[in-house]
Amino acid sequence: MSIQNRLNKLRSDLPTDVTLIAVSKRHTVKSILEAYEAGQRDFGENLVQEMHSKQVELPKDIRWHLIGHLQSNKVKYIAGYVHLIHGVDSLKLLKEINKRAKNEERVISCLLQVHIAQEDTKFGFDREELFELLSSSEFSNLHHISVKGLMGMATNTENESQISSEFHSLREMFKTINSNYTLPNLEMKHLSMGMSNDYSVAIKEGSNMIRVGSLIFGARPNTT
Repeated sequence: MSIQNRLNKLRSDLPTDVTLIAVSKRHTVKSILEAYEAGQRDFGENLVQEMHSKQVELPKDIRWHLIGHLQSNKVKYIAGYVHLIHGVDSLKLLKEINKRAKNEERVISCLLQVHIAQEDTKFGFDREELFELLSSSEFSNLHHISVKGLMGMATNTENESQISSEFHSLREMFKTINSNYTLPNLEMKHLSMGMSNDYSVAIKEGSNMIRVGSLIFGARPNTT
């Protein structure tokens, strides 16, 4: 099945309010162009260097999402064009994004990553850290970032009730923030949760942004 056919099939199953991020990590510029020609504009990359090299070659109206773990010293490479940074997991990183955005005379949109999985390998704020951050004066003084919502990854398990419970906990945090915080650099719009293997569960739990790669592009090429 072609990339265009896979995209069309996936889109036909999605509610109209769900944004689809096509995860293009390790896929070729040619494959991304095929998805682009099928109408896809939001693409997600895990690695700064890979995203940067593709961005130079591809159409400028693509909205690039950095969905992997971002190191502070790499922010400068994407600050001029990144559409949304999904995995912001520390105040230190927020400060660096704010600094680089100021240099670029723009405001960079971010999602705060929350650790909801029962796996230590995943990054993110815990609930207490999240609300502590949003209540701090340091956060409210960051004028060149705009936090647009939350991102989380569920445990890699076949236990659907556990996945559902983890996504539900993130949705509740999202709702709590929306109800209790009014800040100039906070605009809670996106609840980014769900990937190829669990996006349908995520949507049931309120996700309005999913990150899907293999269902669009097929299996990732092996790198040596």
